[in-house]
Amino acid sequence: MIRTDLALEARESFPEDDVEVKGVILKEEEKNGIKVTTLEIKDERAQKAMNKPVGMYITIEVNELDQDMPELESVVGHYIEELTGGVKNKHIMVAGLGNREVTPDALGPKVVDSLIATRHLIREFGKDFKDQYKMEALSAIAPGVMAQTGMESSEILQGIAKETKPDCLIVIDALAARSTKRLNRTIQITNTGISPGAGVGNNRKALNKDSLGIKVIALGVPTVVDALTIVEDRMREVLSKQGFSEDDSENFILELNSETMRNMFVTPKDIDESVNLMSQVIANSFNQLVYPVTSA
Repeated sequence: MIRTDLALEARESFPEDDVEVKGVILKEEEKNGIKVTTLEIKDERAQKAMNKPVGMYITIEVNELDQDMPELESVVGHYIEELTGGVKNKHIMVAGLGNREVTPDALGPKVVDSLIATRHLIREFGKDFKDQYKMEALSAIAPGVMAQTGMESSEILQGIAKETKPDCLIVIDALAARSTKRLNRTIQITNTGISPGAGVGNNRKALNKDSLGIKVIALGVPTVVDALTIVEDRMREVLSKQGFSEDDSENFILELNSETMRNMFVTPKDIDESVNLMSQVIANSFNQLVYPVTSA
């Protein structure tokens, strides 16, 4: 079973990569070292095959993270605006999911820490102030995790959405990947919402239009990979080099499989720096959309 939150990796798991999956449209483009893959799941048949909800999935990949990445910020901002239908004259609420005390899960709260919240300023000073600074309404919350609050994130966000009435909710969360090469180098944006913790087998109540009554965009970065996946990939490589058949390799790996290992996830040793960089890239993308005035 492929354990991943990335729709692109779910598509790559099909044995025949060059065979079209009915109801799935895949487009790729690359510019200035940034690869963008747009994957659209169009119907229920494709949804069943991909094990992902019907909708649009945009995967943005970079080879290396640098301290200054305005190009990546621009690309992320472009697709946020595209999937939201534009942020002009809208109230956008951002929810940074995850546990800030656990580094691989701290992406969402760290993004919220760096956002420029503007909703209160517009409410206080009015439309003229909004127009003068070319400002759009943004509110943000880091609801924590159930072990900290005793509440589901969906319960907290439902209450806030009912009170503040945003036009769109954007949830940000750490994801699980199938490939170690995509850890902290990939951003997925989708209009299908999110099931927090799904990639690591810790499913919480889904956050989507059905559960919250408003448009929900999910943005995530894979920060962990299943430990068993790493072991399996390495074993396949070694057994193949030693001349074992594919069937023999598969049988050996099945014997290796264990429930203990299936509950283990690993993350790179530079996770602190990577999460800090990625959270800043995402926050800057939002800030440029809702408050594009740059400081002198």
